[in-house]
Amino acid sequence: MPKEPKSEFAVPLRVVLVDPPPGVDYGIQEGKGNDYTTIAIQRSKTGNLVLECSILVKSNRADGPPNFGGPISQGPPAGRFIYIDIGKSAGQFDSCWQRRIKIPLAGITWDMIDSLLEKPKQLLQATIPGTAKDGGPSCATMKPMDGWKVAKA
Repeated sequence: MPKEPKSEFAVPLRVVLVDPPPGVDYGIQEGKGNDYTTIAIQRSKTGNLVLECSILVKSNRADGPPNFGGPISQGPPAGRFIYIDIGKSAGQFDSCWQRRIKIPLAGITWDMIDSLLEKPKQLLQATIPGTAKDGGPSCATMKPMDGWKVAKA
C-alpha cells in the first residue's frame, strides 16, 4: 500500500513496441465498448514505437493490490488491462490492419508505485513485441517481455 494513502492519483505508463511493422497507426484506447476514442496516436516507422499515458490508481481494493481506473483502464478490478488500438481500430481507415493489443496491468505493485511517488521523474514501462508471427502488428493479449518495470521518464 502507498506510504501516504491518497484516494486517487495518476501513474505514468510507457509501452514500448519492439520493431512493429512500419506505416501502421497505434494508439491507446480511451473508453469502453463501441464508445471509445484512440489517444496518443503514432504511425510506426523503423525501430521501436513508444506510447505514453497516465492511468488512475486507487487504494480501495479489499484484497490489497492497486485498483486501476479511469478512461483507459479496461476489465474487472482483479484483471485490469489497457488496449493498444492498431490500424483501422486507431482511425487509420486506409490500413489493411484492424487489431488491438491487450496489455495486462498485473504485476504492478505498490512498491513500484511508491517508487514513482518518491521520484517523480520515473514511470512504469512495459516492453512488448511489435510484430506478430504473421508479420503484421502484434495483437491479442501480450504480457510484457520483462513485466512492468520502473524506468526513467
